[in-house]
Amino acid sequence: MPTSDELEQLLRGASLRVTRPRLAVLEAVHDHPHADTDTLIGASRARMGEVSHQAVYDVLRVLTTAGLVRRIQPSGSVARYESRVGDNHHHVVCRSCGAIADVDCAVGEAPCLTADVDHGFTIDEAEVVYWGTCPACSPHVDRDRDTEGLR
Repeated sequence: MPTSDELEQLLRGASLRVTRPRLAVLEAVHDHPHADTDTLIGASRARMGEVSHQAVYDVLRVLTTAGLVRRIQPSGSVARYESRVGDNHHHVVCRSCGAIADVDCAVGEAPCLTADVDHGFTIDEAEVVYWGTCPACSPHVDRDRDTEGLR
């Protein structure tokens, strides 16, 4: 987790004015990866007291536009925000509980930015979402039964 001074430097480096709401929201995004807006509103209020929903939405828009925060929205989910920006990572989403985790690009670079057919587009980002069931939601298996053939 970056310090307050480091967060201030991130804002200044993006030519943004340092304000209490921007610091609170940026810190909340760093503390709560893949959080939805309601979670970030609660975390921001815990840091600085009363802040309006609209102020948090506005700050998230500014931070996303500046490239300090990434907005993701897996199918069927509300928008979520993360502080991991500047790389081409992907996500895995649990179909049961909606948990989201980062997944590095399988090859370690950005090969998926080279589309077979680009239709004239200048491609600057690719989004891959893996879907499955997280360990907490996976059915519990009778381990004795699974290992019977190994005895």
